[in-house]
Amino acid sequence: MDRPTAMDQGRATHLTAANGGSGVVGGGGSVGVQIQQSRRLPDFLQSVNLKYVKLGYHYLISNLLTLCFVPLIIVTLIETSQMELDDIRQLWLHLQYNLVSVVICSAFLVFGLTVYIMTRPKPVYLVDYSCYKPPDHLKAPFHSFMEHSRLTGDFDDSSLEFQRKILERSGLGDDTYVPEAMHAVPPEPTMVAARDEAEKVMFGALDKLFSNCSVKPKDIGILVVNCSLFNPTPSLSAMIVNKYKLRGNIRSFNLGGMGCSAGVIAVDLAKDLLQVHRNTNAVVVSTENITQNWYFGNKKSMLIPNCLFRVGGAAVLLSNKSVDRRRAKYKLVHVVRTHRGADDKAFRCVYQEQDDNGKTGVSLSKDLMAIAGGALKTNITTLGPLVLPISEQLLFFATLLVKKLFNADVKPYIPDFKLAFDHFCIHAGGRAVIDELEKNLQLLPIHVEASRMTLHRFGNTSSSSIWYELAYIEAKGRMRKGNRVWQIAFGSGFKCNSAVWQALRNVRPSLNGPWEDSIHNYPVKTLAE
Repeated sequence: MDRPTAMDQGRATHLTAANGGSGVVGGGGSVGVQIQQSRRLPDFLQSVNLKYVKLGYHYLISNLLTLCFVPLIIVTLIETSQMELDDIRQLWLHLQYNLVSVVICSAFLVFGLTVYIMTRPKPVYLVDYSCYKPPDHLKAPFHSFMEHSRLTGDFDDSSLEFQRKILERSGLGDDTYVPEAMHAVPPEPTMVAARDEAEKVMFGALDKLFSNCSVKPKDIGILVVNCSLFNPTPSLSAMIVNKYKLRGNIRSFNLGGMGCSAGVIAVDLAKDLLQVHRNTNAVVVSTENITQNWYFGNKKSMLIPNCLFRVGGAAVLLSNKSVDRRRAKYKLVHVVRTHRGADDKAFRCVYQEQDDNGKTGVSLSKDLMAIAGGALKTNITTLGPLVLPISEQLLFFATLLVKKLFNADVKPYIPDFKLAFDHFCIHAGGRAVIDELEKNLQLLPIHVEASRMTLHRFGNTSSSSIWYELAYIEAKGRMRKGNRVWQIAFGSGFKCNSAVWQALRNVRPSLNGPWEDSIHNYPVKTLAE
């Protein structure tokens, strides 16, 4: 993993939010942001001292159990070395006279080990995955996008100016893609065009996955597809079964309306199914459909998804077969899901509805970022004890205890998630989402580089964005054996979901990856700073 410079560590990012500023979606969401960056030289003496004190403390606490056992092992070895032959004979005779106790203890030990082996969760391996890369003729550069929006005749001058400001501050580049139907003048949001978009994305990703993994479609036992806004009959999962002639007893599922975090939900569902069905392959397909979900009205809160959402999709092959461990890229460690739907504001902050003129679109609440922050807090509170080293947990507990017992004005300790994870795949919903997580989790620019560059290159591809980000890290050659990856996504409902993976080897990018022809152009310096 590339190491950040001292200047990166001393860089502070200040963010202010105001309605109508730059767009951001977390499962489809927006608030305006203004970024100001101030650079100052850090106090090197203090920063170096604190760095090594904290690092030493972390290693001491993490290896405390081992350090306690070392003296015990040394004493045991010394005592054993001093034993004579008669002492060993007496010990053997003592065990013979207590044969019943030895047998009972052995039986309990064997029984306990058997129960543990039979009941422990089966490991789930990520064999490989692929991300769809649309053809170049579907690219939507900034000026073409604005000109096309003007030519449709659906937007007034105020709406066009609003979209221009959103695009300028969105973090998207000129190489993102919109579907074929949106390139026509006037646009053609028909059912036929929507099916065509879905087929090209899903089949394009699956063709590459099956080719790279040398897996036959007939070997797939579980299929989970997620797409929020396009749910035709027959379903998208049925379209895949028909295309690849999957076997008749396949367990297929189609998840709809679950927002940008549905990719993690689909992985979680596949994981649970793999605990029940032995020696099985599962395929997860995550995508979103834009053709019939473009907004052609003038309500500001419903225009932002037009500016940020772009064509994309990913297909993931999971397996619980022990033989697949040797060729798998990752092992699934944890999935943590948070749902705030019981709260009315959270439920309606990303809401599909019609405007006053009957035009359908997705409305984004001004409270979105605050709601996302609350969902994130709940999610990492659950995830923290599972992944953070004991040193960080003790520091967090100590500050909480001092605050509660002594009513002290102690600033809450923010755990250092950089000690738990080597890489971060933050849903590329928009620049403000990435900025907020970078600030609140105290991450360095390199930790959010994959998210920023994915947003720039592909836009917000909804639930599949976390896979484009993982592909970016692999394309940069940063993934090493044992590295842990945190995928975190936000979605309507409102949900915040996390998946934690561990690399089983030094991971190289798969053939025909989405970054294959452009990785040399990244990171874009103006975005990485």
